[in-house]
Amino acid sequence: MRVYQSNEIKNIALLGSAGSGKTTLAESMLYEAGIIKRRGSVAAKNTVSDYFPVELEYGYSVFPTVFHVEWNNKKLNIIDCPGADDFVGGAITSMNVTDLAAIVINGQYGPEVGTQNCFRYTEKLKKPVIFLINQLDSDKCDFDNLMNTMREIYGPKCVQIQYPVQTGPDFHEIIDVLIMKKLSWGAEGGAPKREEIPAEEMDKAMELHKALVEAAAENDEVLMDKFFESETLTEDEMREGIRKGLITRSIFPVFCVDGQKDMGVQRLMEFLGNVVPFVSDMPKMHNTRGEEVTPDSDGPESLYFFKTGMEPHIGEVSYFKVMSGTVKPGDDLSNADRGSKERMGQIYACAGANRIPVDQLNAGDIGCTVKLKDVKTGNTLNAKEVEQRFDFIKYPNSKYSRAVKAVNSADTEKMMAALLKMRQEDPTWVIEQSKELRQTIVHGQGEFHLRTLKWRMENNEKIAVQFSEPKIPYRETITKKSKAEYRHKKQSGGAGQFGEVHLIVEPYAEGMPDPVAYNFNGQEFKMNIKGKEEIDLAWGGKLVFLNSVVGGAIDLRFMPAILKGVMDCMEHGPLTGSYARDVRVVVYDGKMHPVDSNELSFTLAARHAFSDAFKNAGPKILEPIYDLEVFVPSDYMGDVMSDLQGRRALIMGMDSEAGYQKLQARIPLKELANYSISLSSLTGGRASFTTKFSSYELVPNEIQSKLIADHETEQANEDE
Repeated sequence: MRVYQSNEIKNIALLGSAGSGKTTLAESMLYEAGIIKRRGSVAAKNTVSDYFPVELEYGYSVFPTVFHVEWNNKKLNIIDCPGADDFVGGAITSMNVTDLAAIVINGQYGPEVGTQNCFRYTEKLKKPVIFLINQLDSDKCDFDNLMNTMREIYGPKCVQIQYPVQTGPDFHEIIDVLIMKKLSWGAEGGAPKREEIPAEEMDKAMELHKALVEAAAENDEVLMDKFFESETLTEDEMREGIRKGLITRSIFPVFCVDGQKDMGVQRLMEFLGNVVPFVSDMPKMHNTRGEEVTPDSDGPESLYFFKTGMEPHIGEVSYFKVMSGTVKPGDDLSNADRGSKERMGQIYACAGANRIPVDQLNAGDIGCTVKLKDVKTGNTLNAKEVEQRFDFIKYPNSKYSRAVKAVNSADTEKMMAALLKMRQEDPTWVIEQSKELRQTIVHGQGEFHLRTLKWRMENNEKIAVQFSEPKIPYRETITKKSKAEYRHKKQSGGAGQFGEVHLIVEPYAEGMPDPVAYNFNGQEFKMNIKGKEEIDLAWGGKLVFLNSVVGGAIDLRFMPAILKGVMDCMEHGPLTGSYARDVRVVVYDGKMHPVDSNELSFTLAARHAFSDAFKNAGPKILEPIYDLEVFVPSDYMGDVMSDLQGRRALIMGMDSEAGYQKLQARIPLKELANYSISLSSLTGGRASFTTKFSSYELVPNEIQSKLIADHETEQANEDE
């Protein structure tokens, strides 16, 4: 395999909804390029893209698969991305390291929610897009209606390069308005027969050709001037205009393919090789310092590791993009993120489960290596005296969480090691060991996402695990002021224990002035503040601790012990054991003993006094509230809204976006526990949603009573 320069390399992400046919299309692309001699199929479980055991088990792509083809002396690195929304992390990773998104659309259904999600990410990342209409041989395919829908969604930028003469089982002909030819295939697909456009199709073809010429000319002043003069462009001029339009996202070309029958694929490959931008054409990436990094083979050597694969019999396979310079086997590099040194072993061009050894890879290219000592997903390796770091991949918030534990507690350590290893493969699996909830929680993108993790844990790692609904991180606070006092006294021979603390608690709000006096039952307590501590709590909110003790009733040296007792209660709230927040505590009096008083005595006295005062201060439980956005087809809107209202959600607004309805709501975290399953069931998998933490708010009284009762029952069971 020869060495390619950045102006000969194109990096392409193959995207689309689940069932759009990406993996089947990828097989035909590999076959047309001569990489494989026979096309596999998802049903036969022998495709290049889906080769992990879990993918063969479920018949879905779970991980993005990197492969390459050589076409007309150009190298195309292609990443076949998972289509299911649960595995969106792979698609996001791939879009960040490629330069063009080829979005596959199922001809039966048109743009689906997965299509919309992919397109939104390309907008965010400013990536060029081409659309590939697949499965044109379906009875349900209505191409003209599909194109109308796409123009409604994506606007006039959506420009046809091709259209089918007819769809359904008899599909075998395409009119290509870029080269102005009819392409037709036999039953085996492959190389098309090129013919003149039939007279009955000429008017339609000319109309679309003119629209394409105009769209191409708009991206270059010279081409626009020529278009105004002659109202036409040559094929090469059109290609140049389309290339420039792709880079600026001014044009979204539409192609017709049938991956299953290998029709239109060779023509697609020609377009990818001849027209779509090279690495050198695209805007430059930026490092973490905001500096542009040019993909220059003569520049400083710098590699970004975007994916880790755990493969049977091999172990870790590390996938990288050459951001700058040239990488060769034996290069000594330093890890900018971990401070360690690495020596590159053999480097490979990627071909799914296979790897092709190469002598070097240049800037802009994508490759992989094995047996690195200390490189994780997201790390940067640099040559000596190069200081580059890259951190440009941002993943969505989790949507579905489960507490996980090993069935056999002896396997807990093995389970944690396996979870952390799997997170290297998919960074959207987030592993949390919650001290607060006393659970290990796995966060993911959906129920199927976590079911896949469980399957791999039990079948690949041979560790039986249990999933359960995670506890909710409630918070406790107070709504009014209260005072309490407590004397801790213990005498058992020798030195005793004595400490007495009088304190006042009240709700704290940012910017409150220090208290001057309090009134309880007609009695006034004047405050003389001697010391103040404002503690920003790790779990949110504040504790403000004031020392207002006068006359030496409690030595200053015991104040840290009193604060410790208060903090113990803040970490284990009196109502449900949840963290407490937004409380002001004023210690105003107390007593001590010249011999028996010590730190422990005052810690215990403060703990009891605070707990008593808290319980009499109108205590309330707060629950986490999340902002929710649901993208749903219009015909399911009523069902989705009814379901949300049954989940205590507050509907904040509705809007239309790219052919879908966008519903905005605020919803308690407790009600989101199984929402991904319910939404999928309600909409046949055609809706998606995103969540983001918003705030803590009071739970309804009936729910608070139940939470307190449940906690008391749990405590009683633990004491037995």
